[in-house]
Amino acid sequence: MERRREAALTAGTAGRRLTSIDGGRGDGPAEPAGPPTQRPGGMRGMRPEFDRAAQPPTVPEQARLWHVVLSVAGQVTPLSALRASLEQLAHDHSFFLTARYAADHAEIRYWEQARDLHDAAAIALRLWGEHKVTSNLPPWEIVGLEVVDRATYHKRVAEGFGEPPPHLGGVHPY
Repeated sequence: MERRREAALTAGTAGRRLTSIDGGRGDGPAEPAGPPTQRPGGMRGMRPEFDRAAQPPTVPEQARLWHVVLSVAGQVTPLSALRASLEQLAHDHSFFLTARYAADHAEIRYWEQARDLHDAAAIALRLWGEHKVTSNLPPWEIVGLEVVDRATYHKRVAEGFGEPPPHLGGVHPY
């Protein structure tokens, strides 16, 4: 059984590359499939090694903070249930700043940590749907989204535009 399993794993892999490891995205010729190679001194290795010093070191991108304002709206919901749901969302989501709500709409402000604007926006657009069950949120749709970097947010506040909400922190009615 071992031999059939090993043959099944190596069959048809001569031209394949794994993209999660070095050399996987066309960085050179495909490595041969098959048994391990024999190194000098009798040591066995899986594949011939390539010179890592020849490759420039990669610096991982730093995540940045993004200020997010997510607006949602839908059918009228009892205010007490909505408030409890938003408070649960605030408890579940780190970097939560504040939420304002009415019976048929709400606005959530928070900080998101992401690599770039696209990632921050994608995370923000998934927030309501991903927490709908765990926080018992109403089946509302997202009707607005604003994502700005930290510097832009602070610049706006300093210039008198986009002032911080009247109640910083917590869940409050409009």
